[in-house]
Amino acid sequence: MEYSKEFKAALSNFSSVEKDRLIFRLLKKDKLLSKKLYFELIDPENVDQKRAQMEKQIDEKVDLASKYISNSKYFLVLIRKISAEITEHVKITTDKFGEVSLHLLLVNKVLDSSKLNHQRFDEVYKLYIYLINKVLRALVLVKKLDEDYWIEINELLKDLEDKINDNHYLQKLCINNGFDVNWLKCENIPEDLDVIIKDIKSQGFLK
Repeated sequence: MEYSKEFKAALSNFSSVEKDRLIFRLLKKDKLLSKKLYFELIDPENVDQKRAQMEKQIDEKVDLASKYISNSKYFLVLIRKISAEITEHVKITTDKFGEVSLHLLLVNKVLDSSKLNHQRFDEVYKLYIYLINKVLRALVLVKKLDEDYWIEINELLKDLEDKINDNHYLQKLCINNGFDVNWLKCENIPEDLDVIIKDIKSQGFLK
């Protein structure tokens, strides 16, 4: 929504008391904005500290969620909730590095569970497609990061590549859905990966 000069001028004419009341009313309706302003204005913790907290939460919450792997639908719901918390963290802190690293950590942590190896293909299909899409999204975002981050990202990607190679079903799905594991290195990510993904999806894959 665009605001006219007249509307902006009318807001500017509010007294400081009126502006304060308006701000607090808006913040009550927008919890995310409230958290973002708190972080930017008075939160004693910085982005790195917030990211470290998220890393710990991912470890703990995936461990708890893993108890429900046998219930594949519910397990995926729990993983989606963790991903949503990462997204909220990014919106509050504008942590672009964390947007990549935390989602890759989430995928790696999920794949750590040995229980997945005992599930049938139809039971893990939706979960694996979801994880593949998360990884592809992260790879697209890597290209927007400063190359100084690539060393840390490559460590996460190498861990992920090893897990894919050790997981027959996941490896099969990567191949069948046009996901080249050679992309799991920052230097090898295609510049037009977003276009490649759109093309793959247009053919009915990654779903």
